[in-house]
Amino acid sequence: MSLVLVKLGGSLLTNKNKKESLKKKVLKRIVKEIHSARQKTDCSLVVGHGGGSYPHFPAKKYKVHEGIFNEESVKGFVLTQDAAARLNRIVVREFIDAGEKAVGVQPSACFVCERNRIVFSFLKPVAEMLSHGIIPVPYGDAVVDTDLGVTILSTERILREIAMKMEAKRIIIVSNVEGVFTDDPAKSKKAELIPEITSENYEKIKHYLSGSAGVDVTGGMIHKVDEMLALSEFGIESQIISGLKKGNLEKAILGESVGTVIRWA
Repeated sequence: MSLVLVKLGGSLLTNKNKKESLKKKVLKRIVKEIHSARQKTDCSLVVGHGGGSYPHFPAKKYKVHEGIFNEESVKGFVLTQDAAARLNRIVVREFIDAGEKAVGVQPSACFVCERNRIVFSFLKPVAEMLSHGIIPVPYGDAVVDTDLGVTILSTERILREIAMKMEAKRIIIVSNVEGVFTDDPAKSKKAELIPEITSENYEKIKHYLSGSAGVDVTGGMIHKVDEMLALSEFGIESQIISGLKKGNLEKAILGESVGTVIRWA
């Protein structure tokens, strides 16, 4: 069976400016779409999610991404990991209530970083879960860093590691935007969705993402697209879609064309 990775953005699931504020209706609908898609395809799924307003506040307050540099740093690490894990329990519980078999995967227990880069990953439990039809649910987490002491490991980097080590076929990025646009659709009526980005056409459309508007809309999408194109060289296709539009995620899991697809030419 092919392996598909899904990343649910923290801003999609939570109100980022309000501490531990969950978008319950969005989460419930997203989980139902995943469950519905699972009834129609035999692909295996790993569903990772961002932390949003759960770990964001302690991570920012204690500057966890900078490592251990004062007496409060370890406290920040502990509080950030705890907040991220609590959101994960909520997400996993929603899957179980929807009739899915899902298990949370704690990144701080199976990843080690050095200077913010993954240098060790233990993915055997993830592989075993998939073999039994279980959905592993990892999340952005505070983890041990052998150089800094601690750091923040994003969901994107976790899924990238899983994709490379476990030969995933596709990664679906579910966010608040429809995909990659030629301009900010909230500000310009002329903004157009770019349905496909490949190694052949990227140089022609790259300038759309290099300005401030492109960065604002996509949250640094030029960097993300660069990474996705690098993955596509290994046969891993990426898809950026909006999770705010009902049915989008189910369609994407089933292989339908929604949002922006990034593949090697």
